[in-house]
Amino acid sequence: MKKMTEKEREQKEKEHWINSKFESPQADSIENIINKIRDCEIFLEILQKYGKYFETSSTVLELGGGQGWASCVLKKLYPTLKVTLTDISEHAIKSLCKWEHIFNVKIDNSYACTAYDIKEDDASIDVVFCFAAAHHFTSLSQVMKEIWRVLKPNAHCFFFYEPTCNSFFYKIAYYRVNKKRPDVPEDVLICKDIRKLAESNGLNVEIEYYPSLIRRGVIETLYYFVLSKFPFLQKLFPCTANFHFQKRVTQ
Repeated sequence: MKKMTEKEREQKEKEHWINSKFESPQADSIENIINKIRDCEIFLEILQKYGKYFETSSTVLELGGGQGWASCVLKKLYPTLKVTLTDISEHAIKSLCKWEHIFNVKIDNSYACTAYDIKEDDASIDVVFCFAAAHHFTSLSQVMKEIWRVLKPNAHCFFFYEPTCNSFFYKIAYYRVNKKRPDVPEDVLICKDIRKLAESNGLNVEIEYYPSLIRRGVIETLYYFVLSKFPFLQKLFPCTANFHFQKRVTQ
C-alpha cells in the first residue's frame, strides 16, 4: 500500500470532515453519537489513571480533537478547567456545539490548526492531550517542538489510545489499519521513534501499553486478552498504548 505524502494526508483528513456521511457538520447521525459514546468509555477508563493531571491543572489543550467530544467530557468532569479544542479541520469543530449540548457544557475556546502550528503563547498550557489522534499527525518532530513550546515548565502532554508496533511489524500494522478504515489516512506509531523524537525535543516520555478490551471484535478481544495476560508480548506485537510526556526544562 503506497503511503501518502504529508500534505496529501492532511488534505484527505480535511476532506473527510467536509464529506463524511456521519461526521460532516450537516450530518445528524445517531451512528456517530453511538460511536463516540463508545470511545467515551475508553477515555473514562484511561482517566482513572491520568485524571489527576487534569484535576490539578488550569489550562488544557486538545490536539486533533475532531468534533470535541473528549474536551466536553473533561469539561464535564472538571468544570473549572479552561479547555481549548483544536483540530486540523474547521468543519470538524463546527460540530462542537452538538457535543456541548449532549454534555451540557461550554468549551472555553476552539479553533482550527495543525498540531505543529498551535495558536497559543509560549509556556501557557498545563496539559496538552489527544485521544487516538497522534497517529494522524504529520511532521511529528515539529509537533514535539510545538508541544514543548506551549507547555509550562515541567507540564504534561498525553497521547492516549494510540496504535503502536515495533519496526518489524510496521508494514503489516500499517496495511491493517488503512484497510480497516480507508476513508481516513491512518498510521501506526513506532515506540522507539516516538521516544527518540520526544527526547531530542526536550520531552521526557513514559509509554504504558494499554491492551484494552473495550470496543473489540471477537478476534481482537482474544488477541488483546492474550496481550493483557502476557505483558512482555506488548512490546513485541502491535498494541495500543498511552504516551506520557513531560516538558524537560534545560538548566
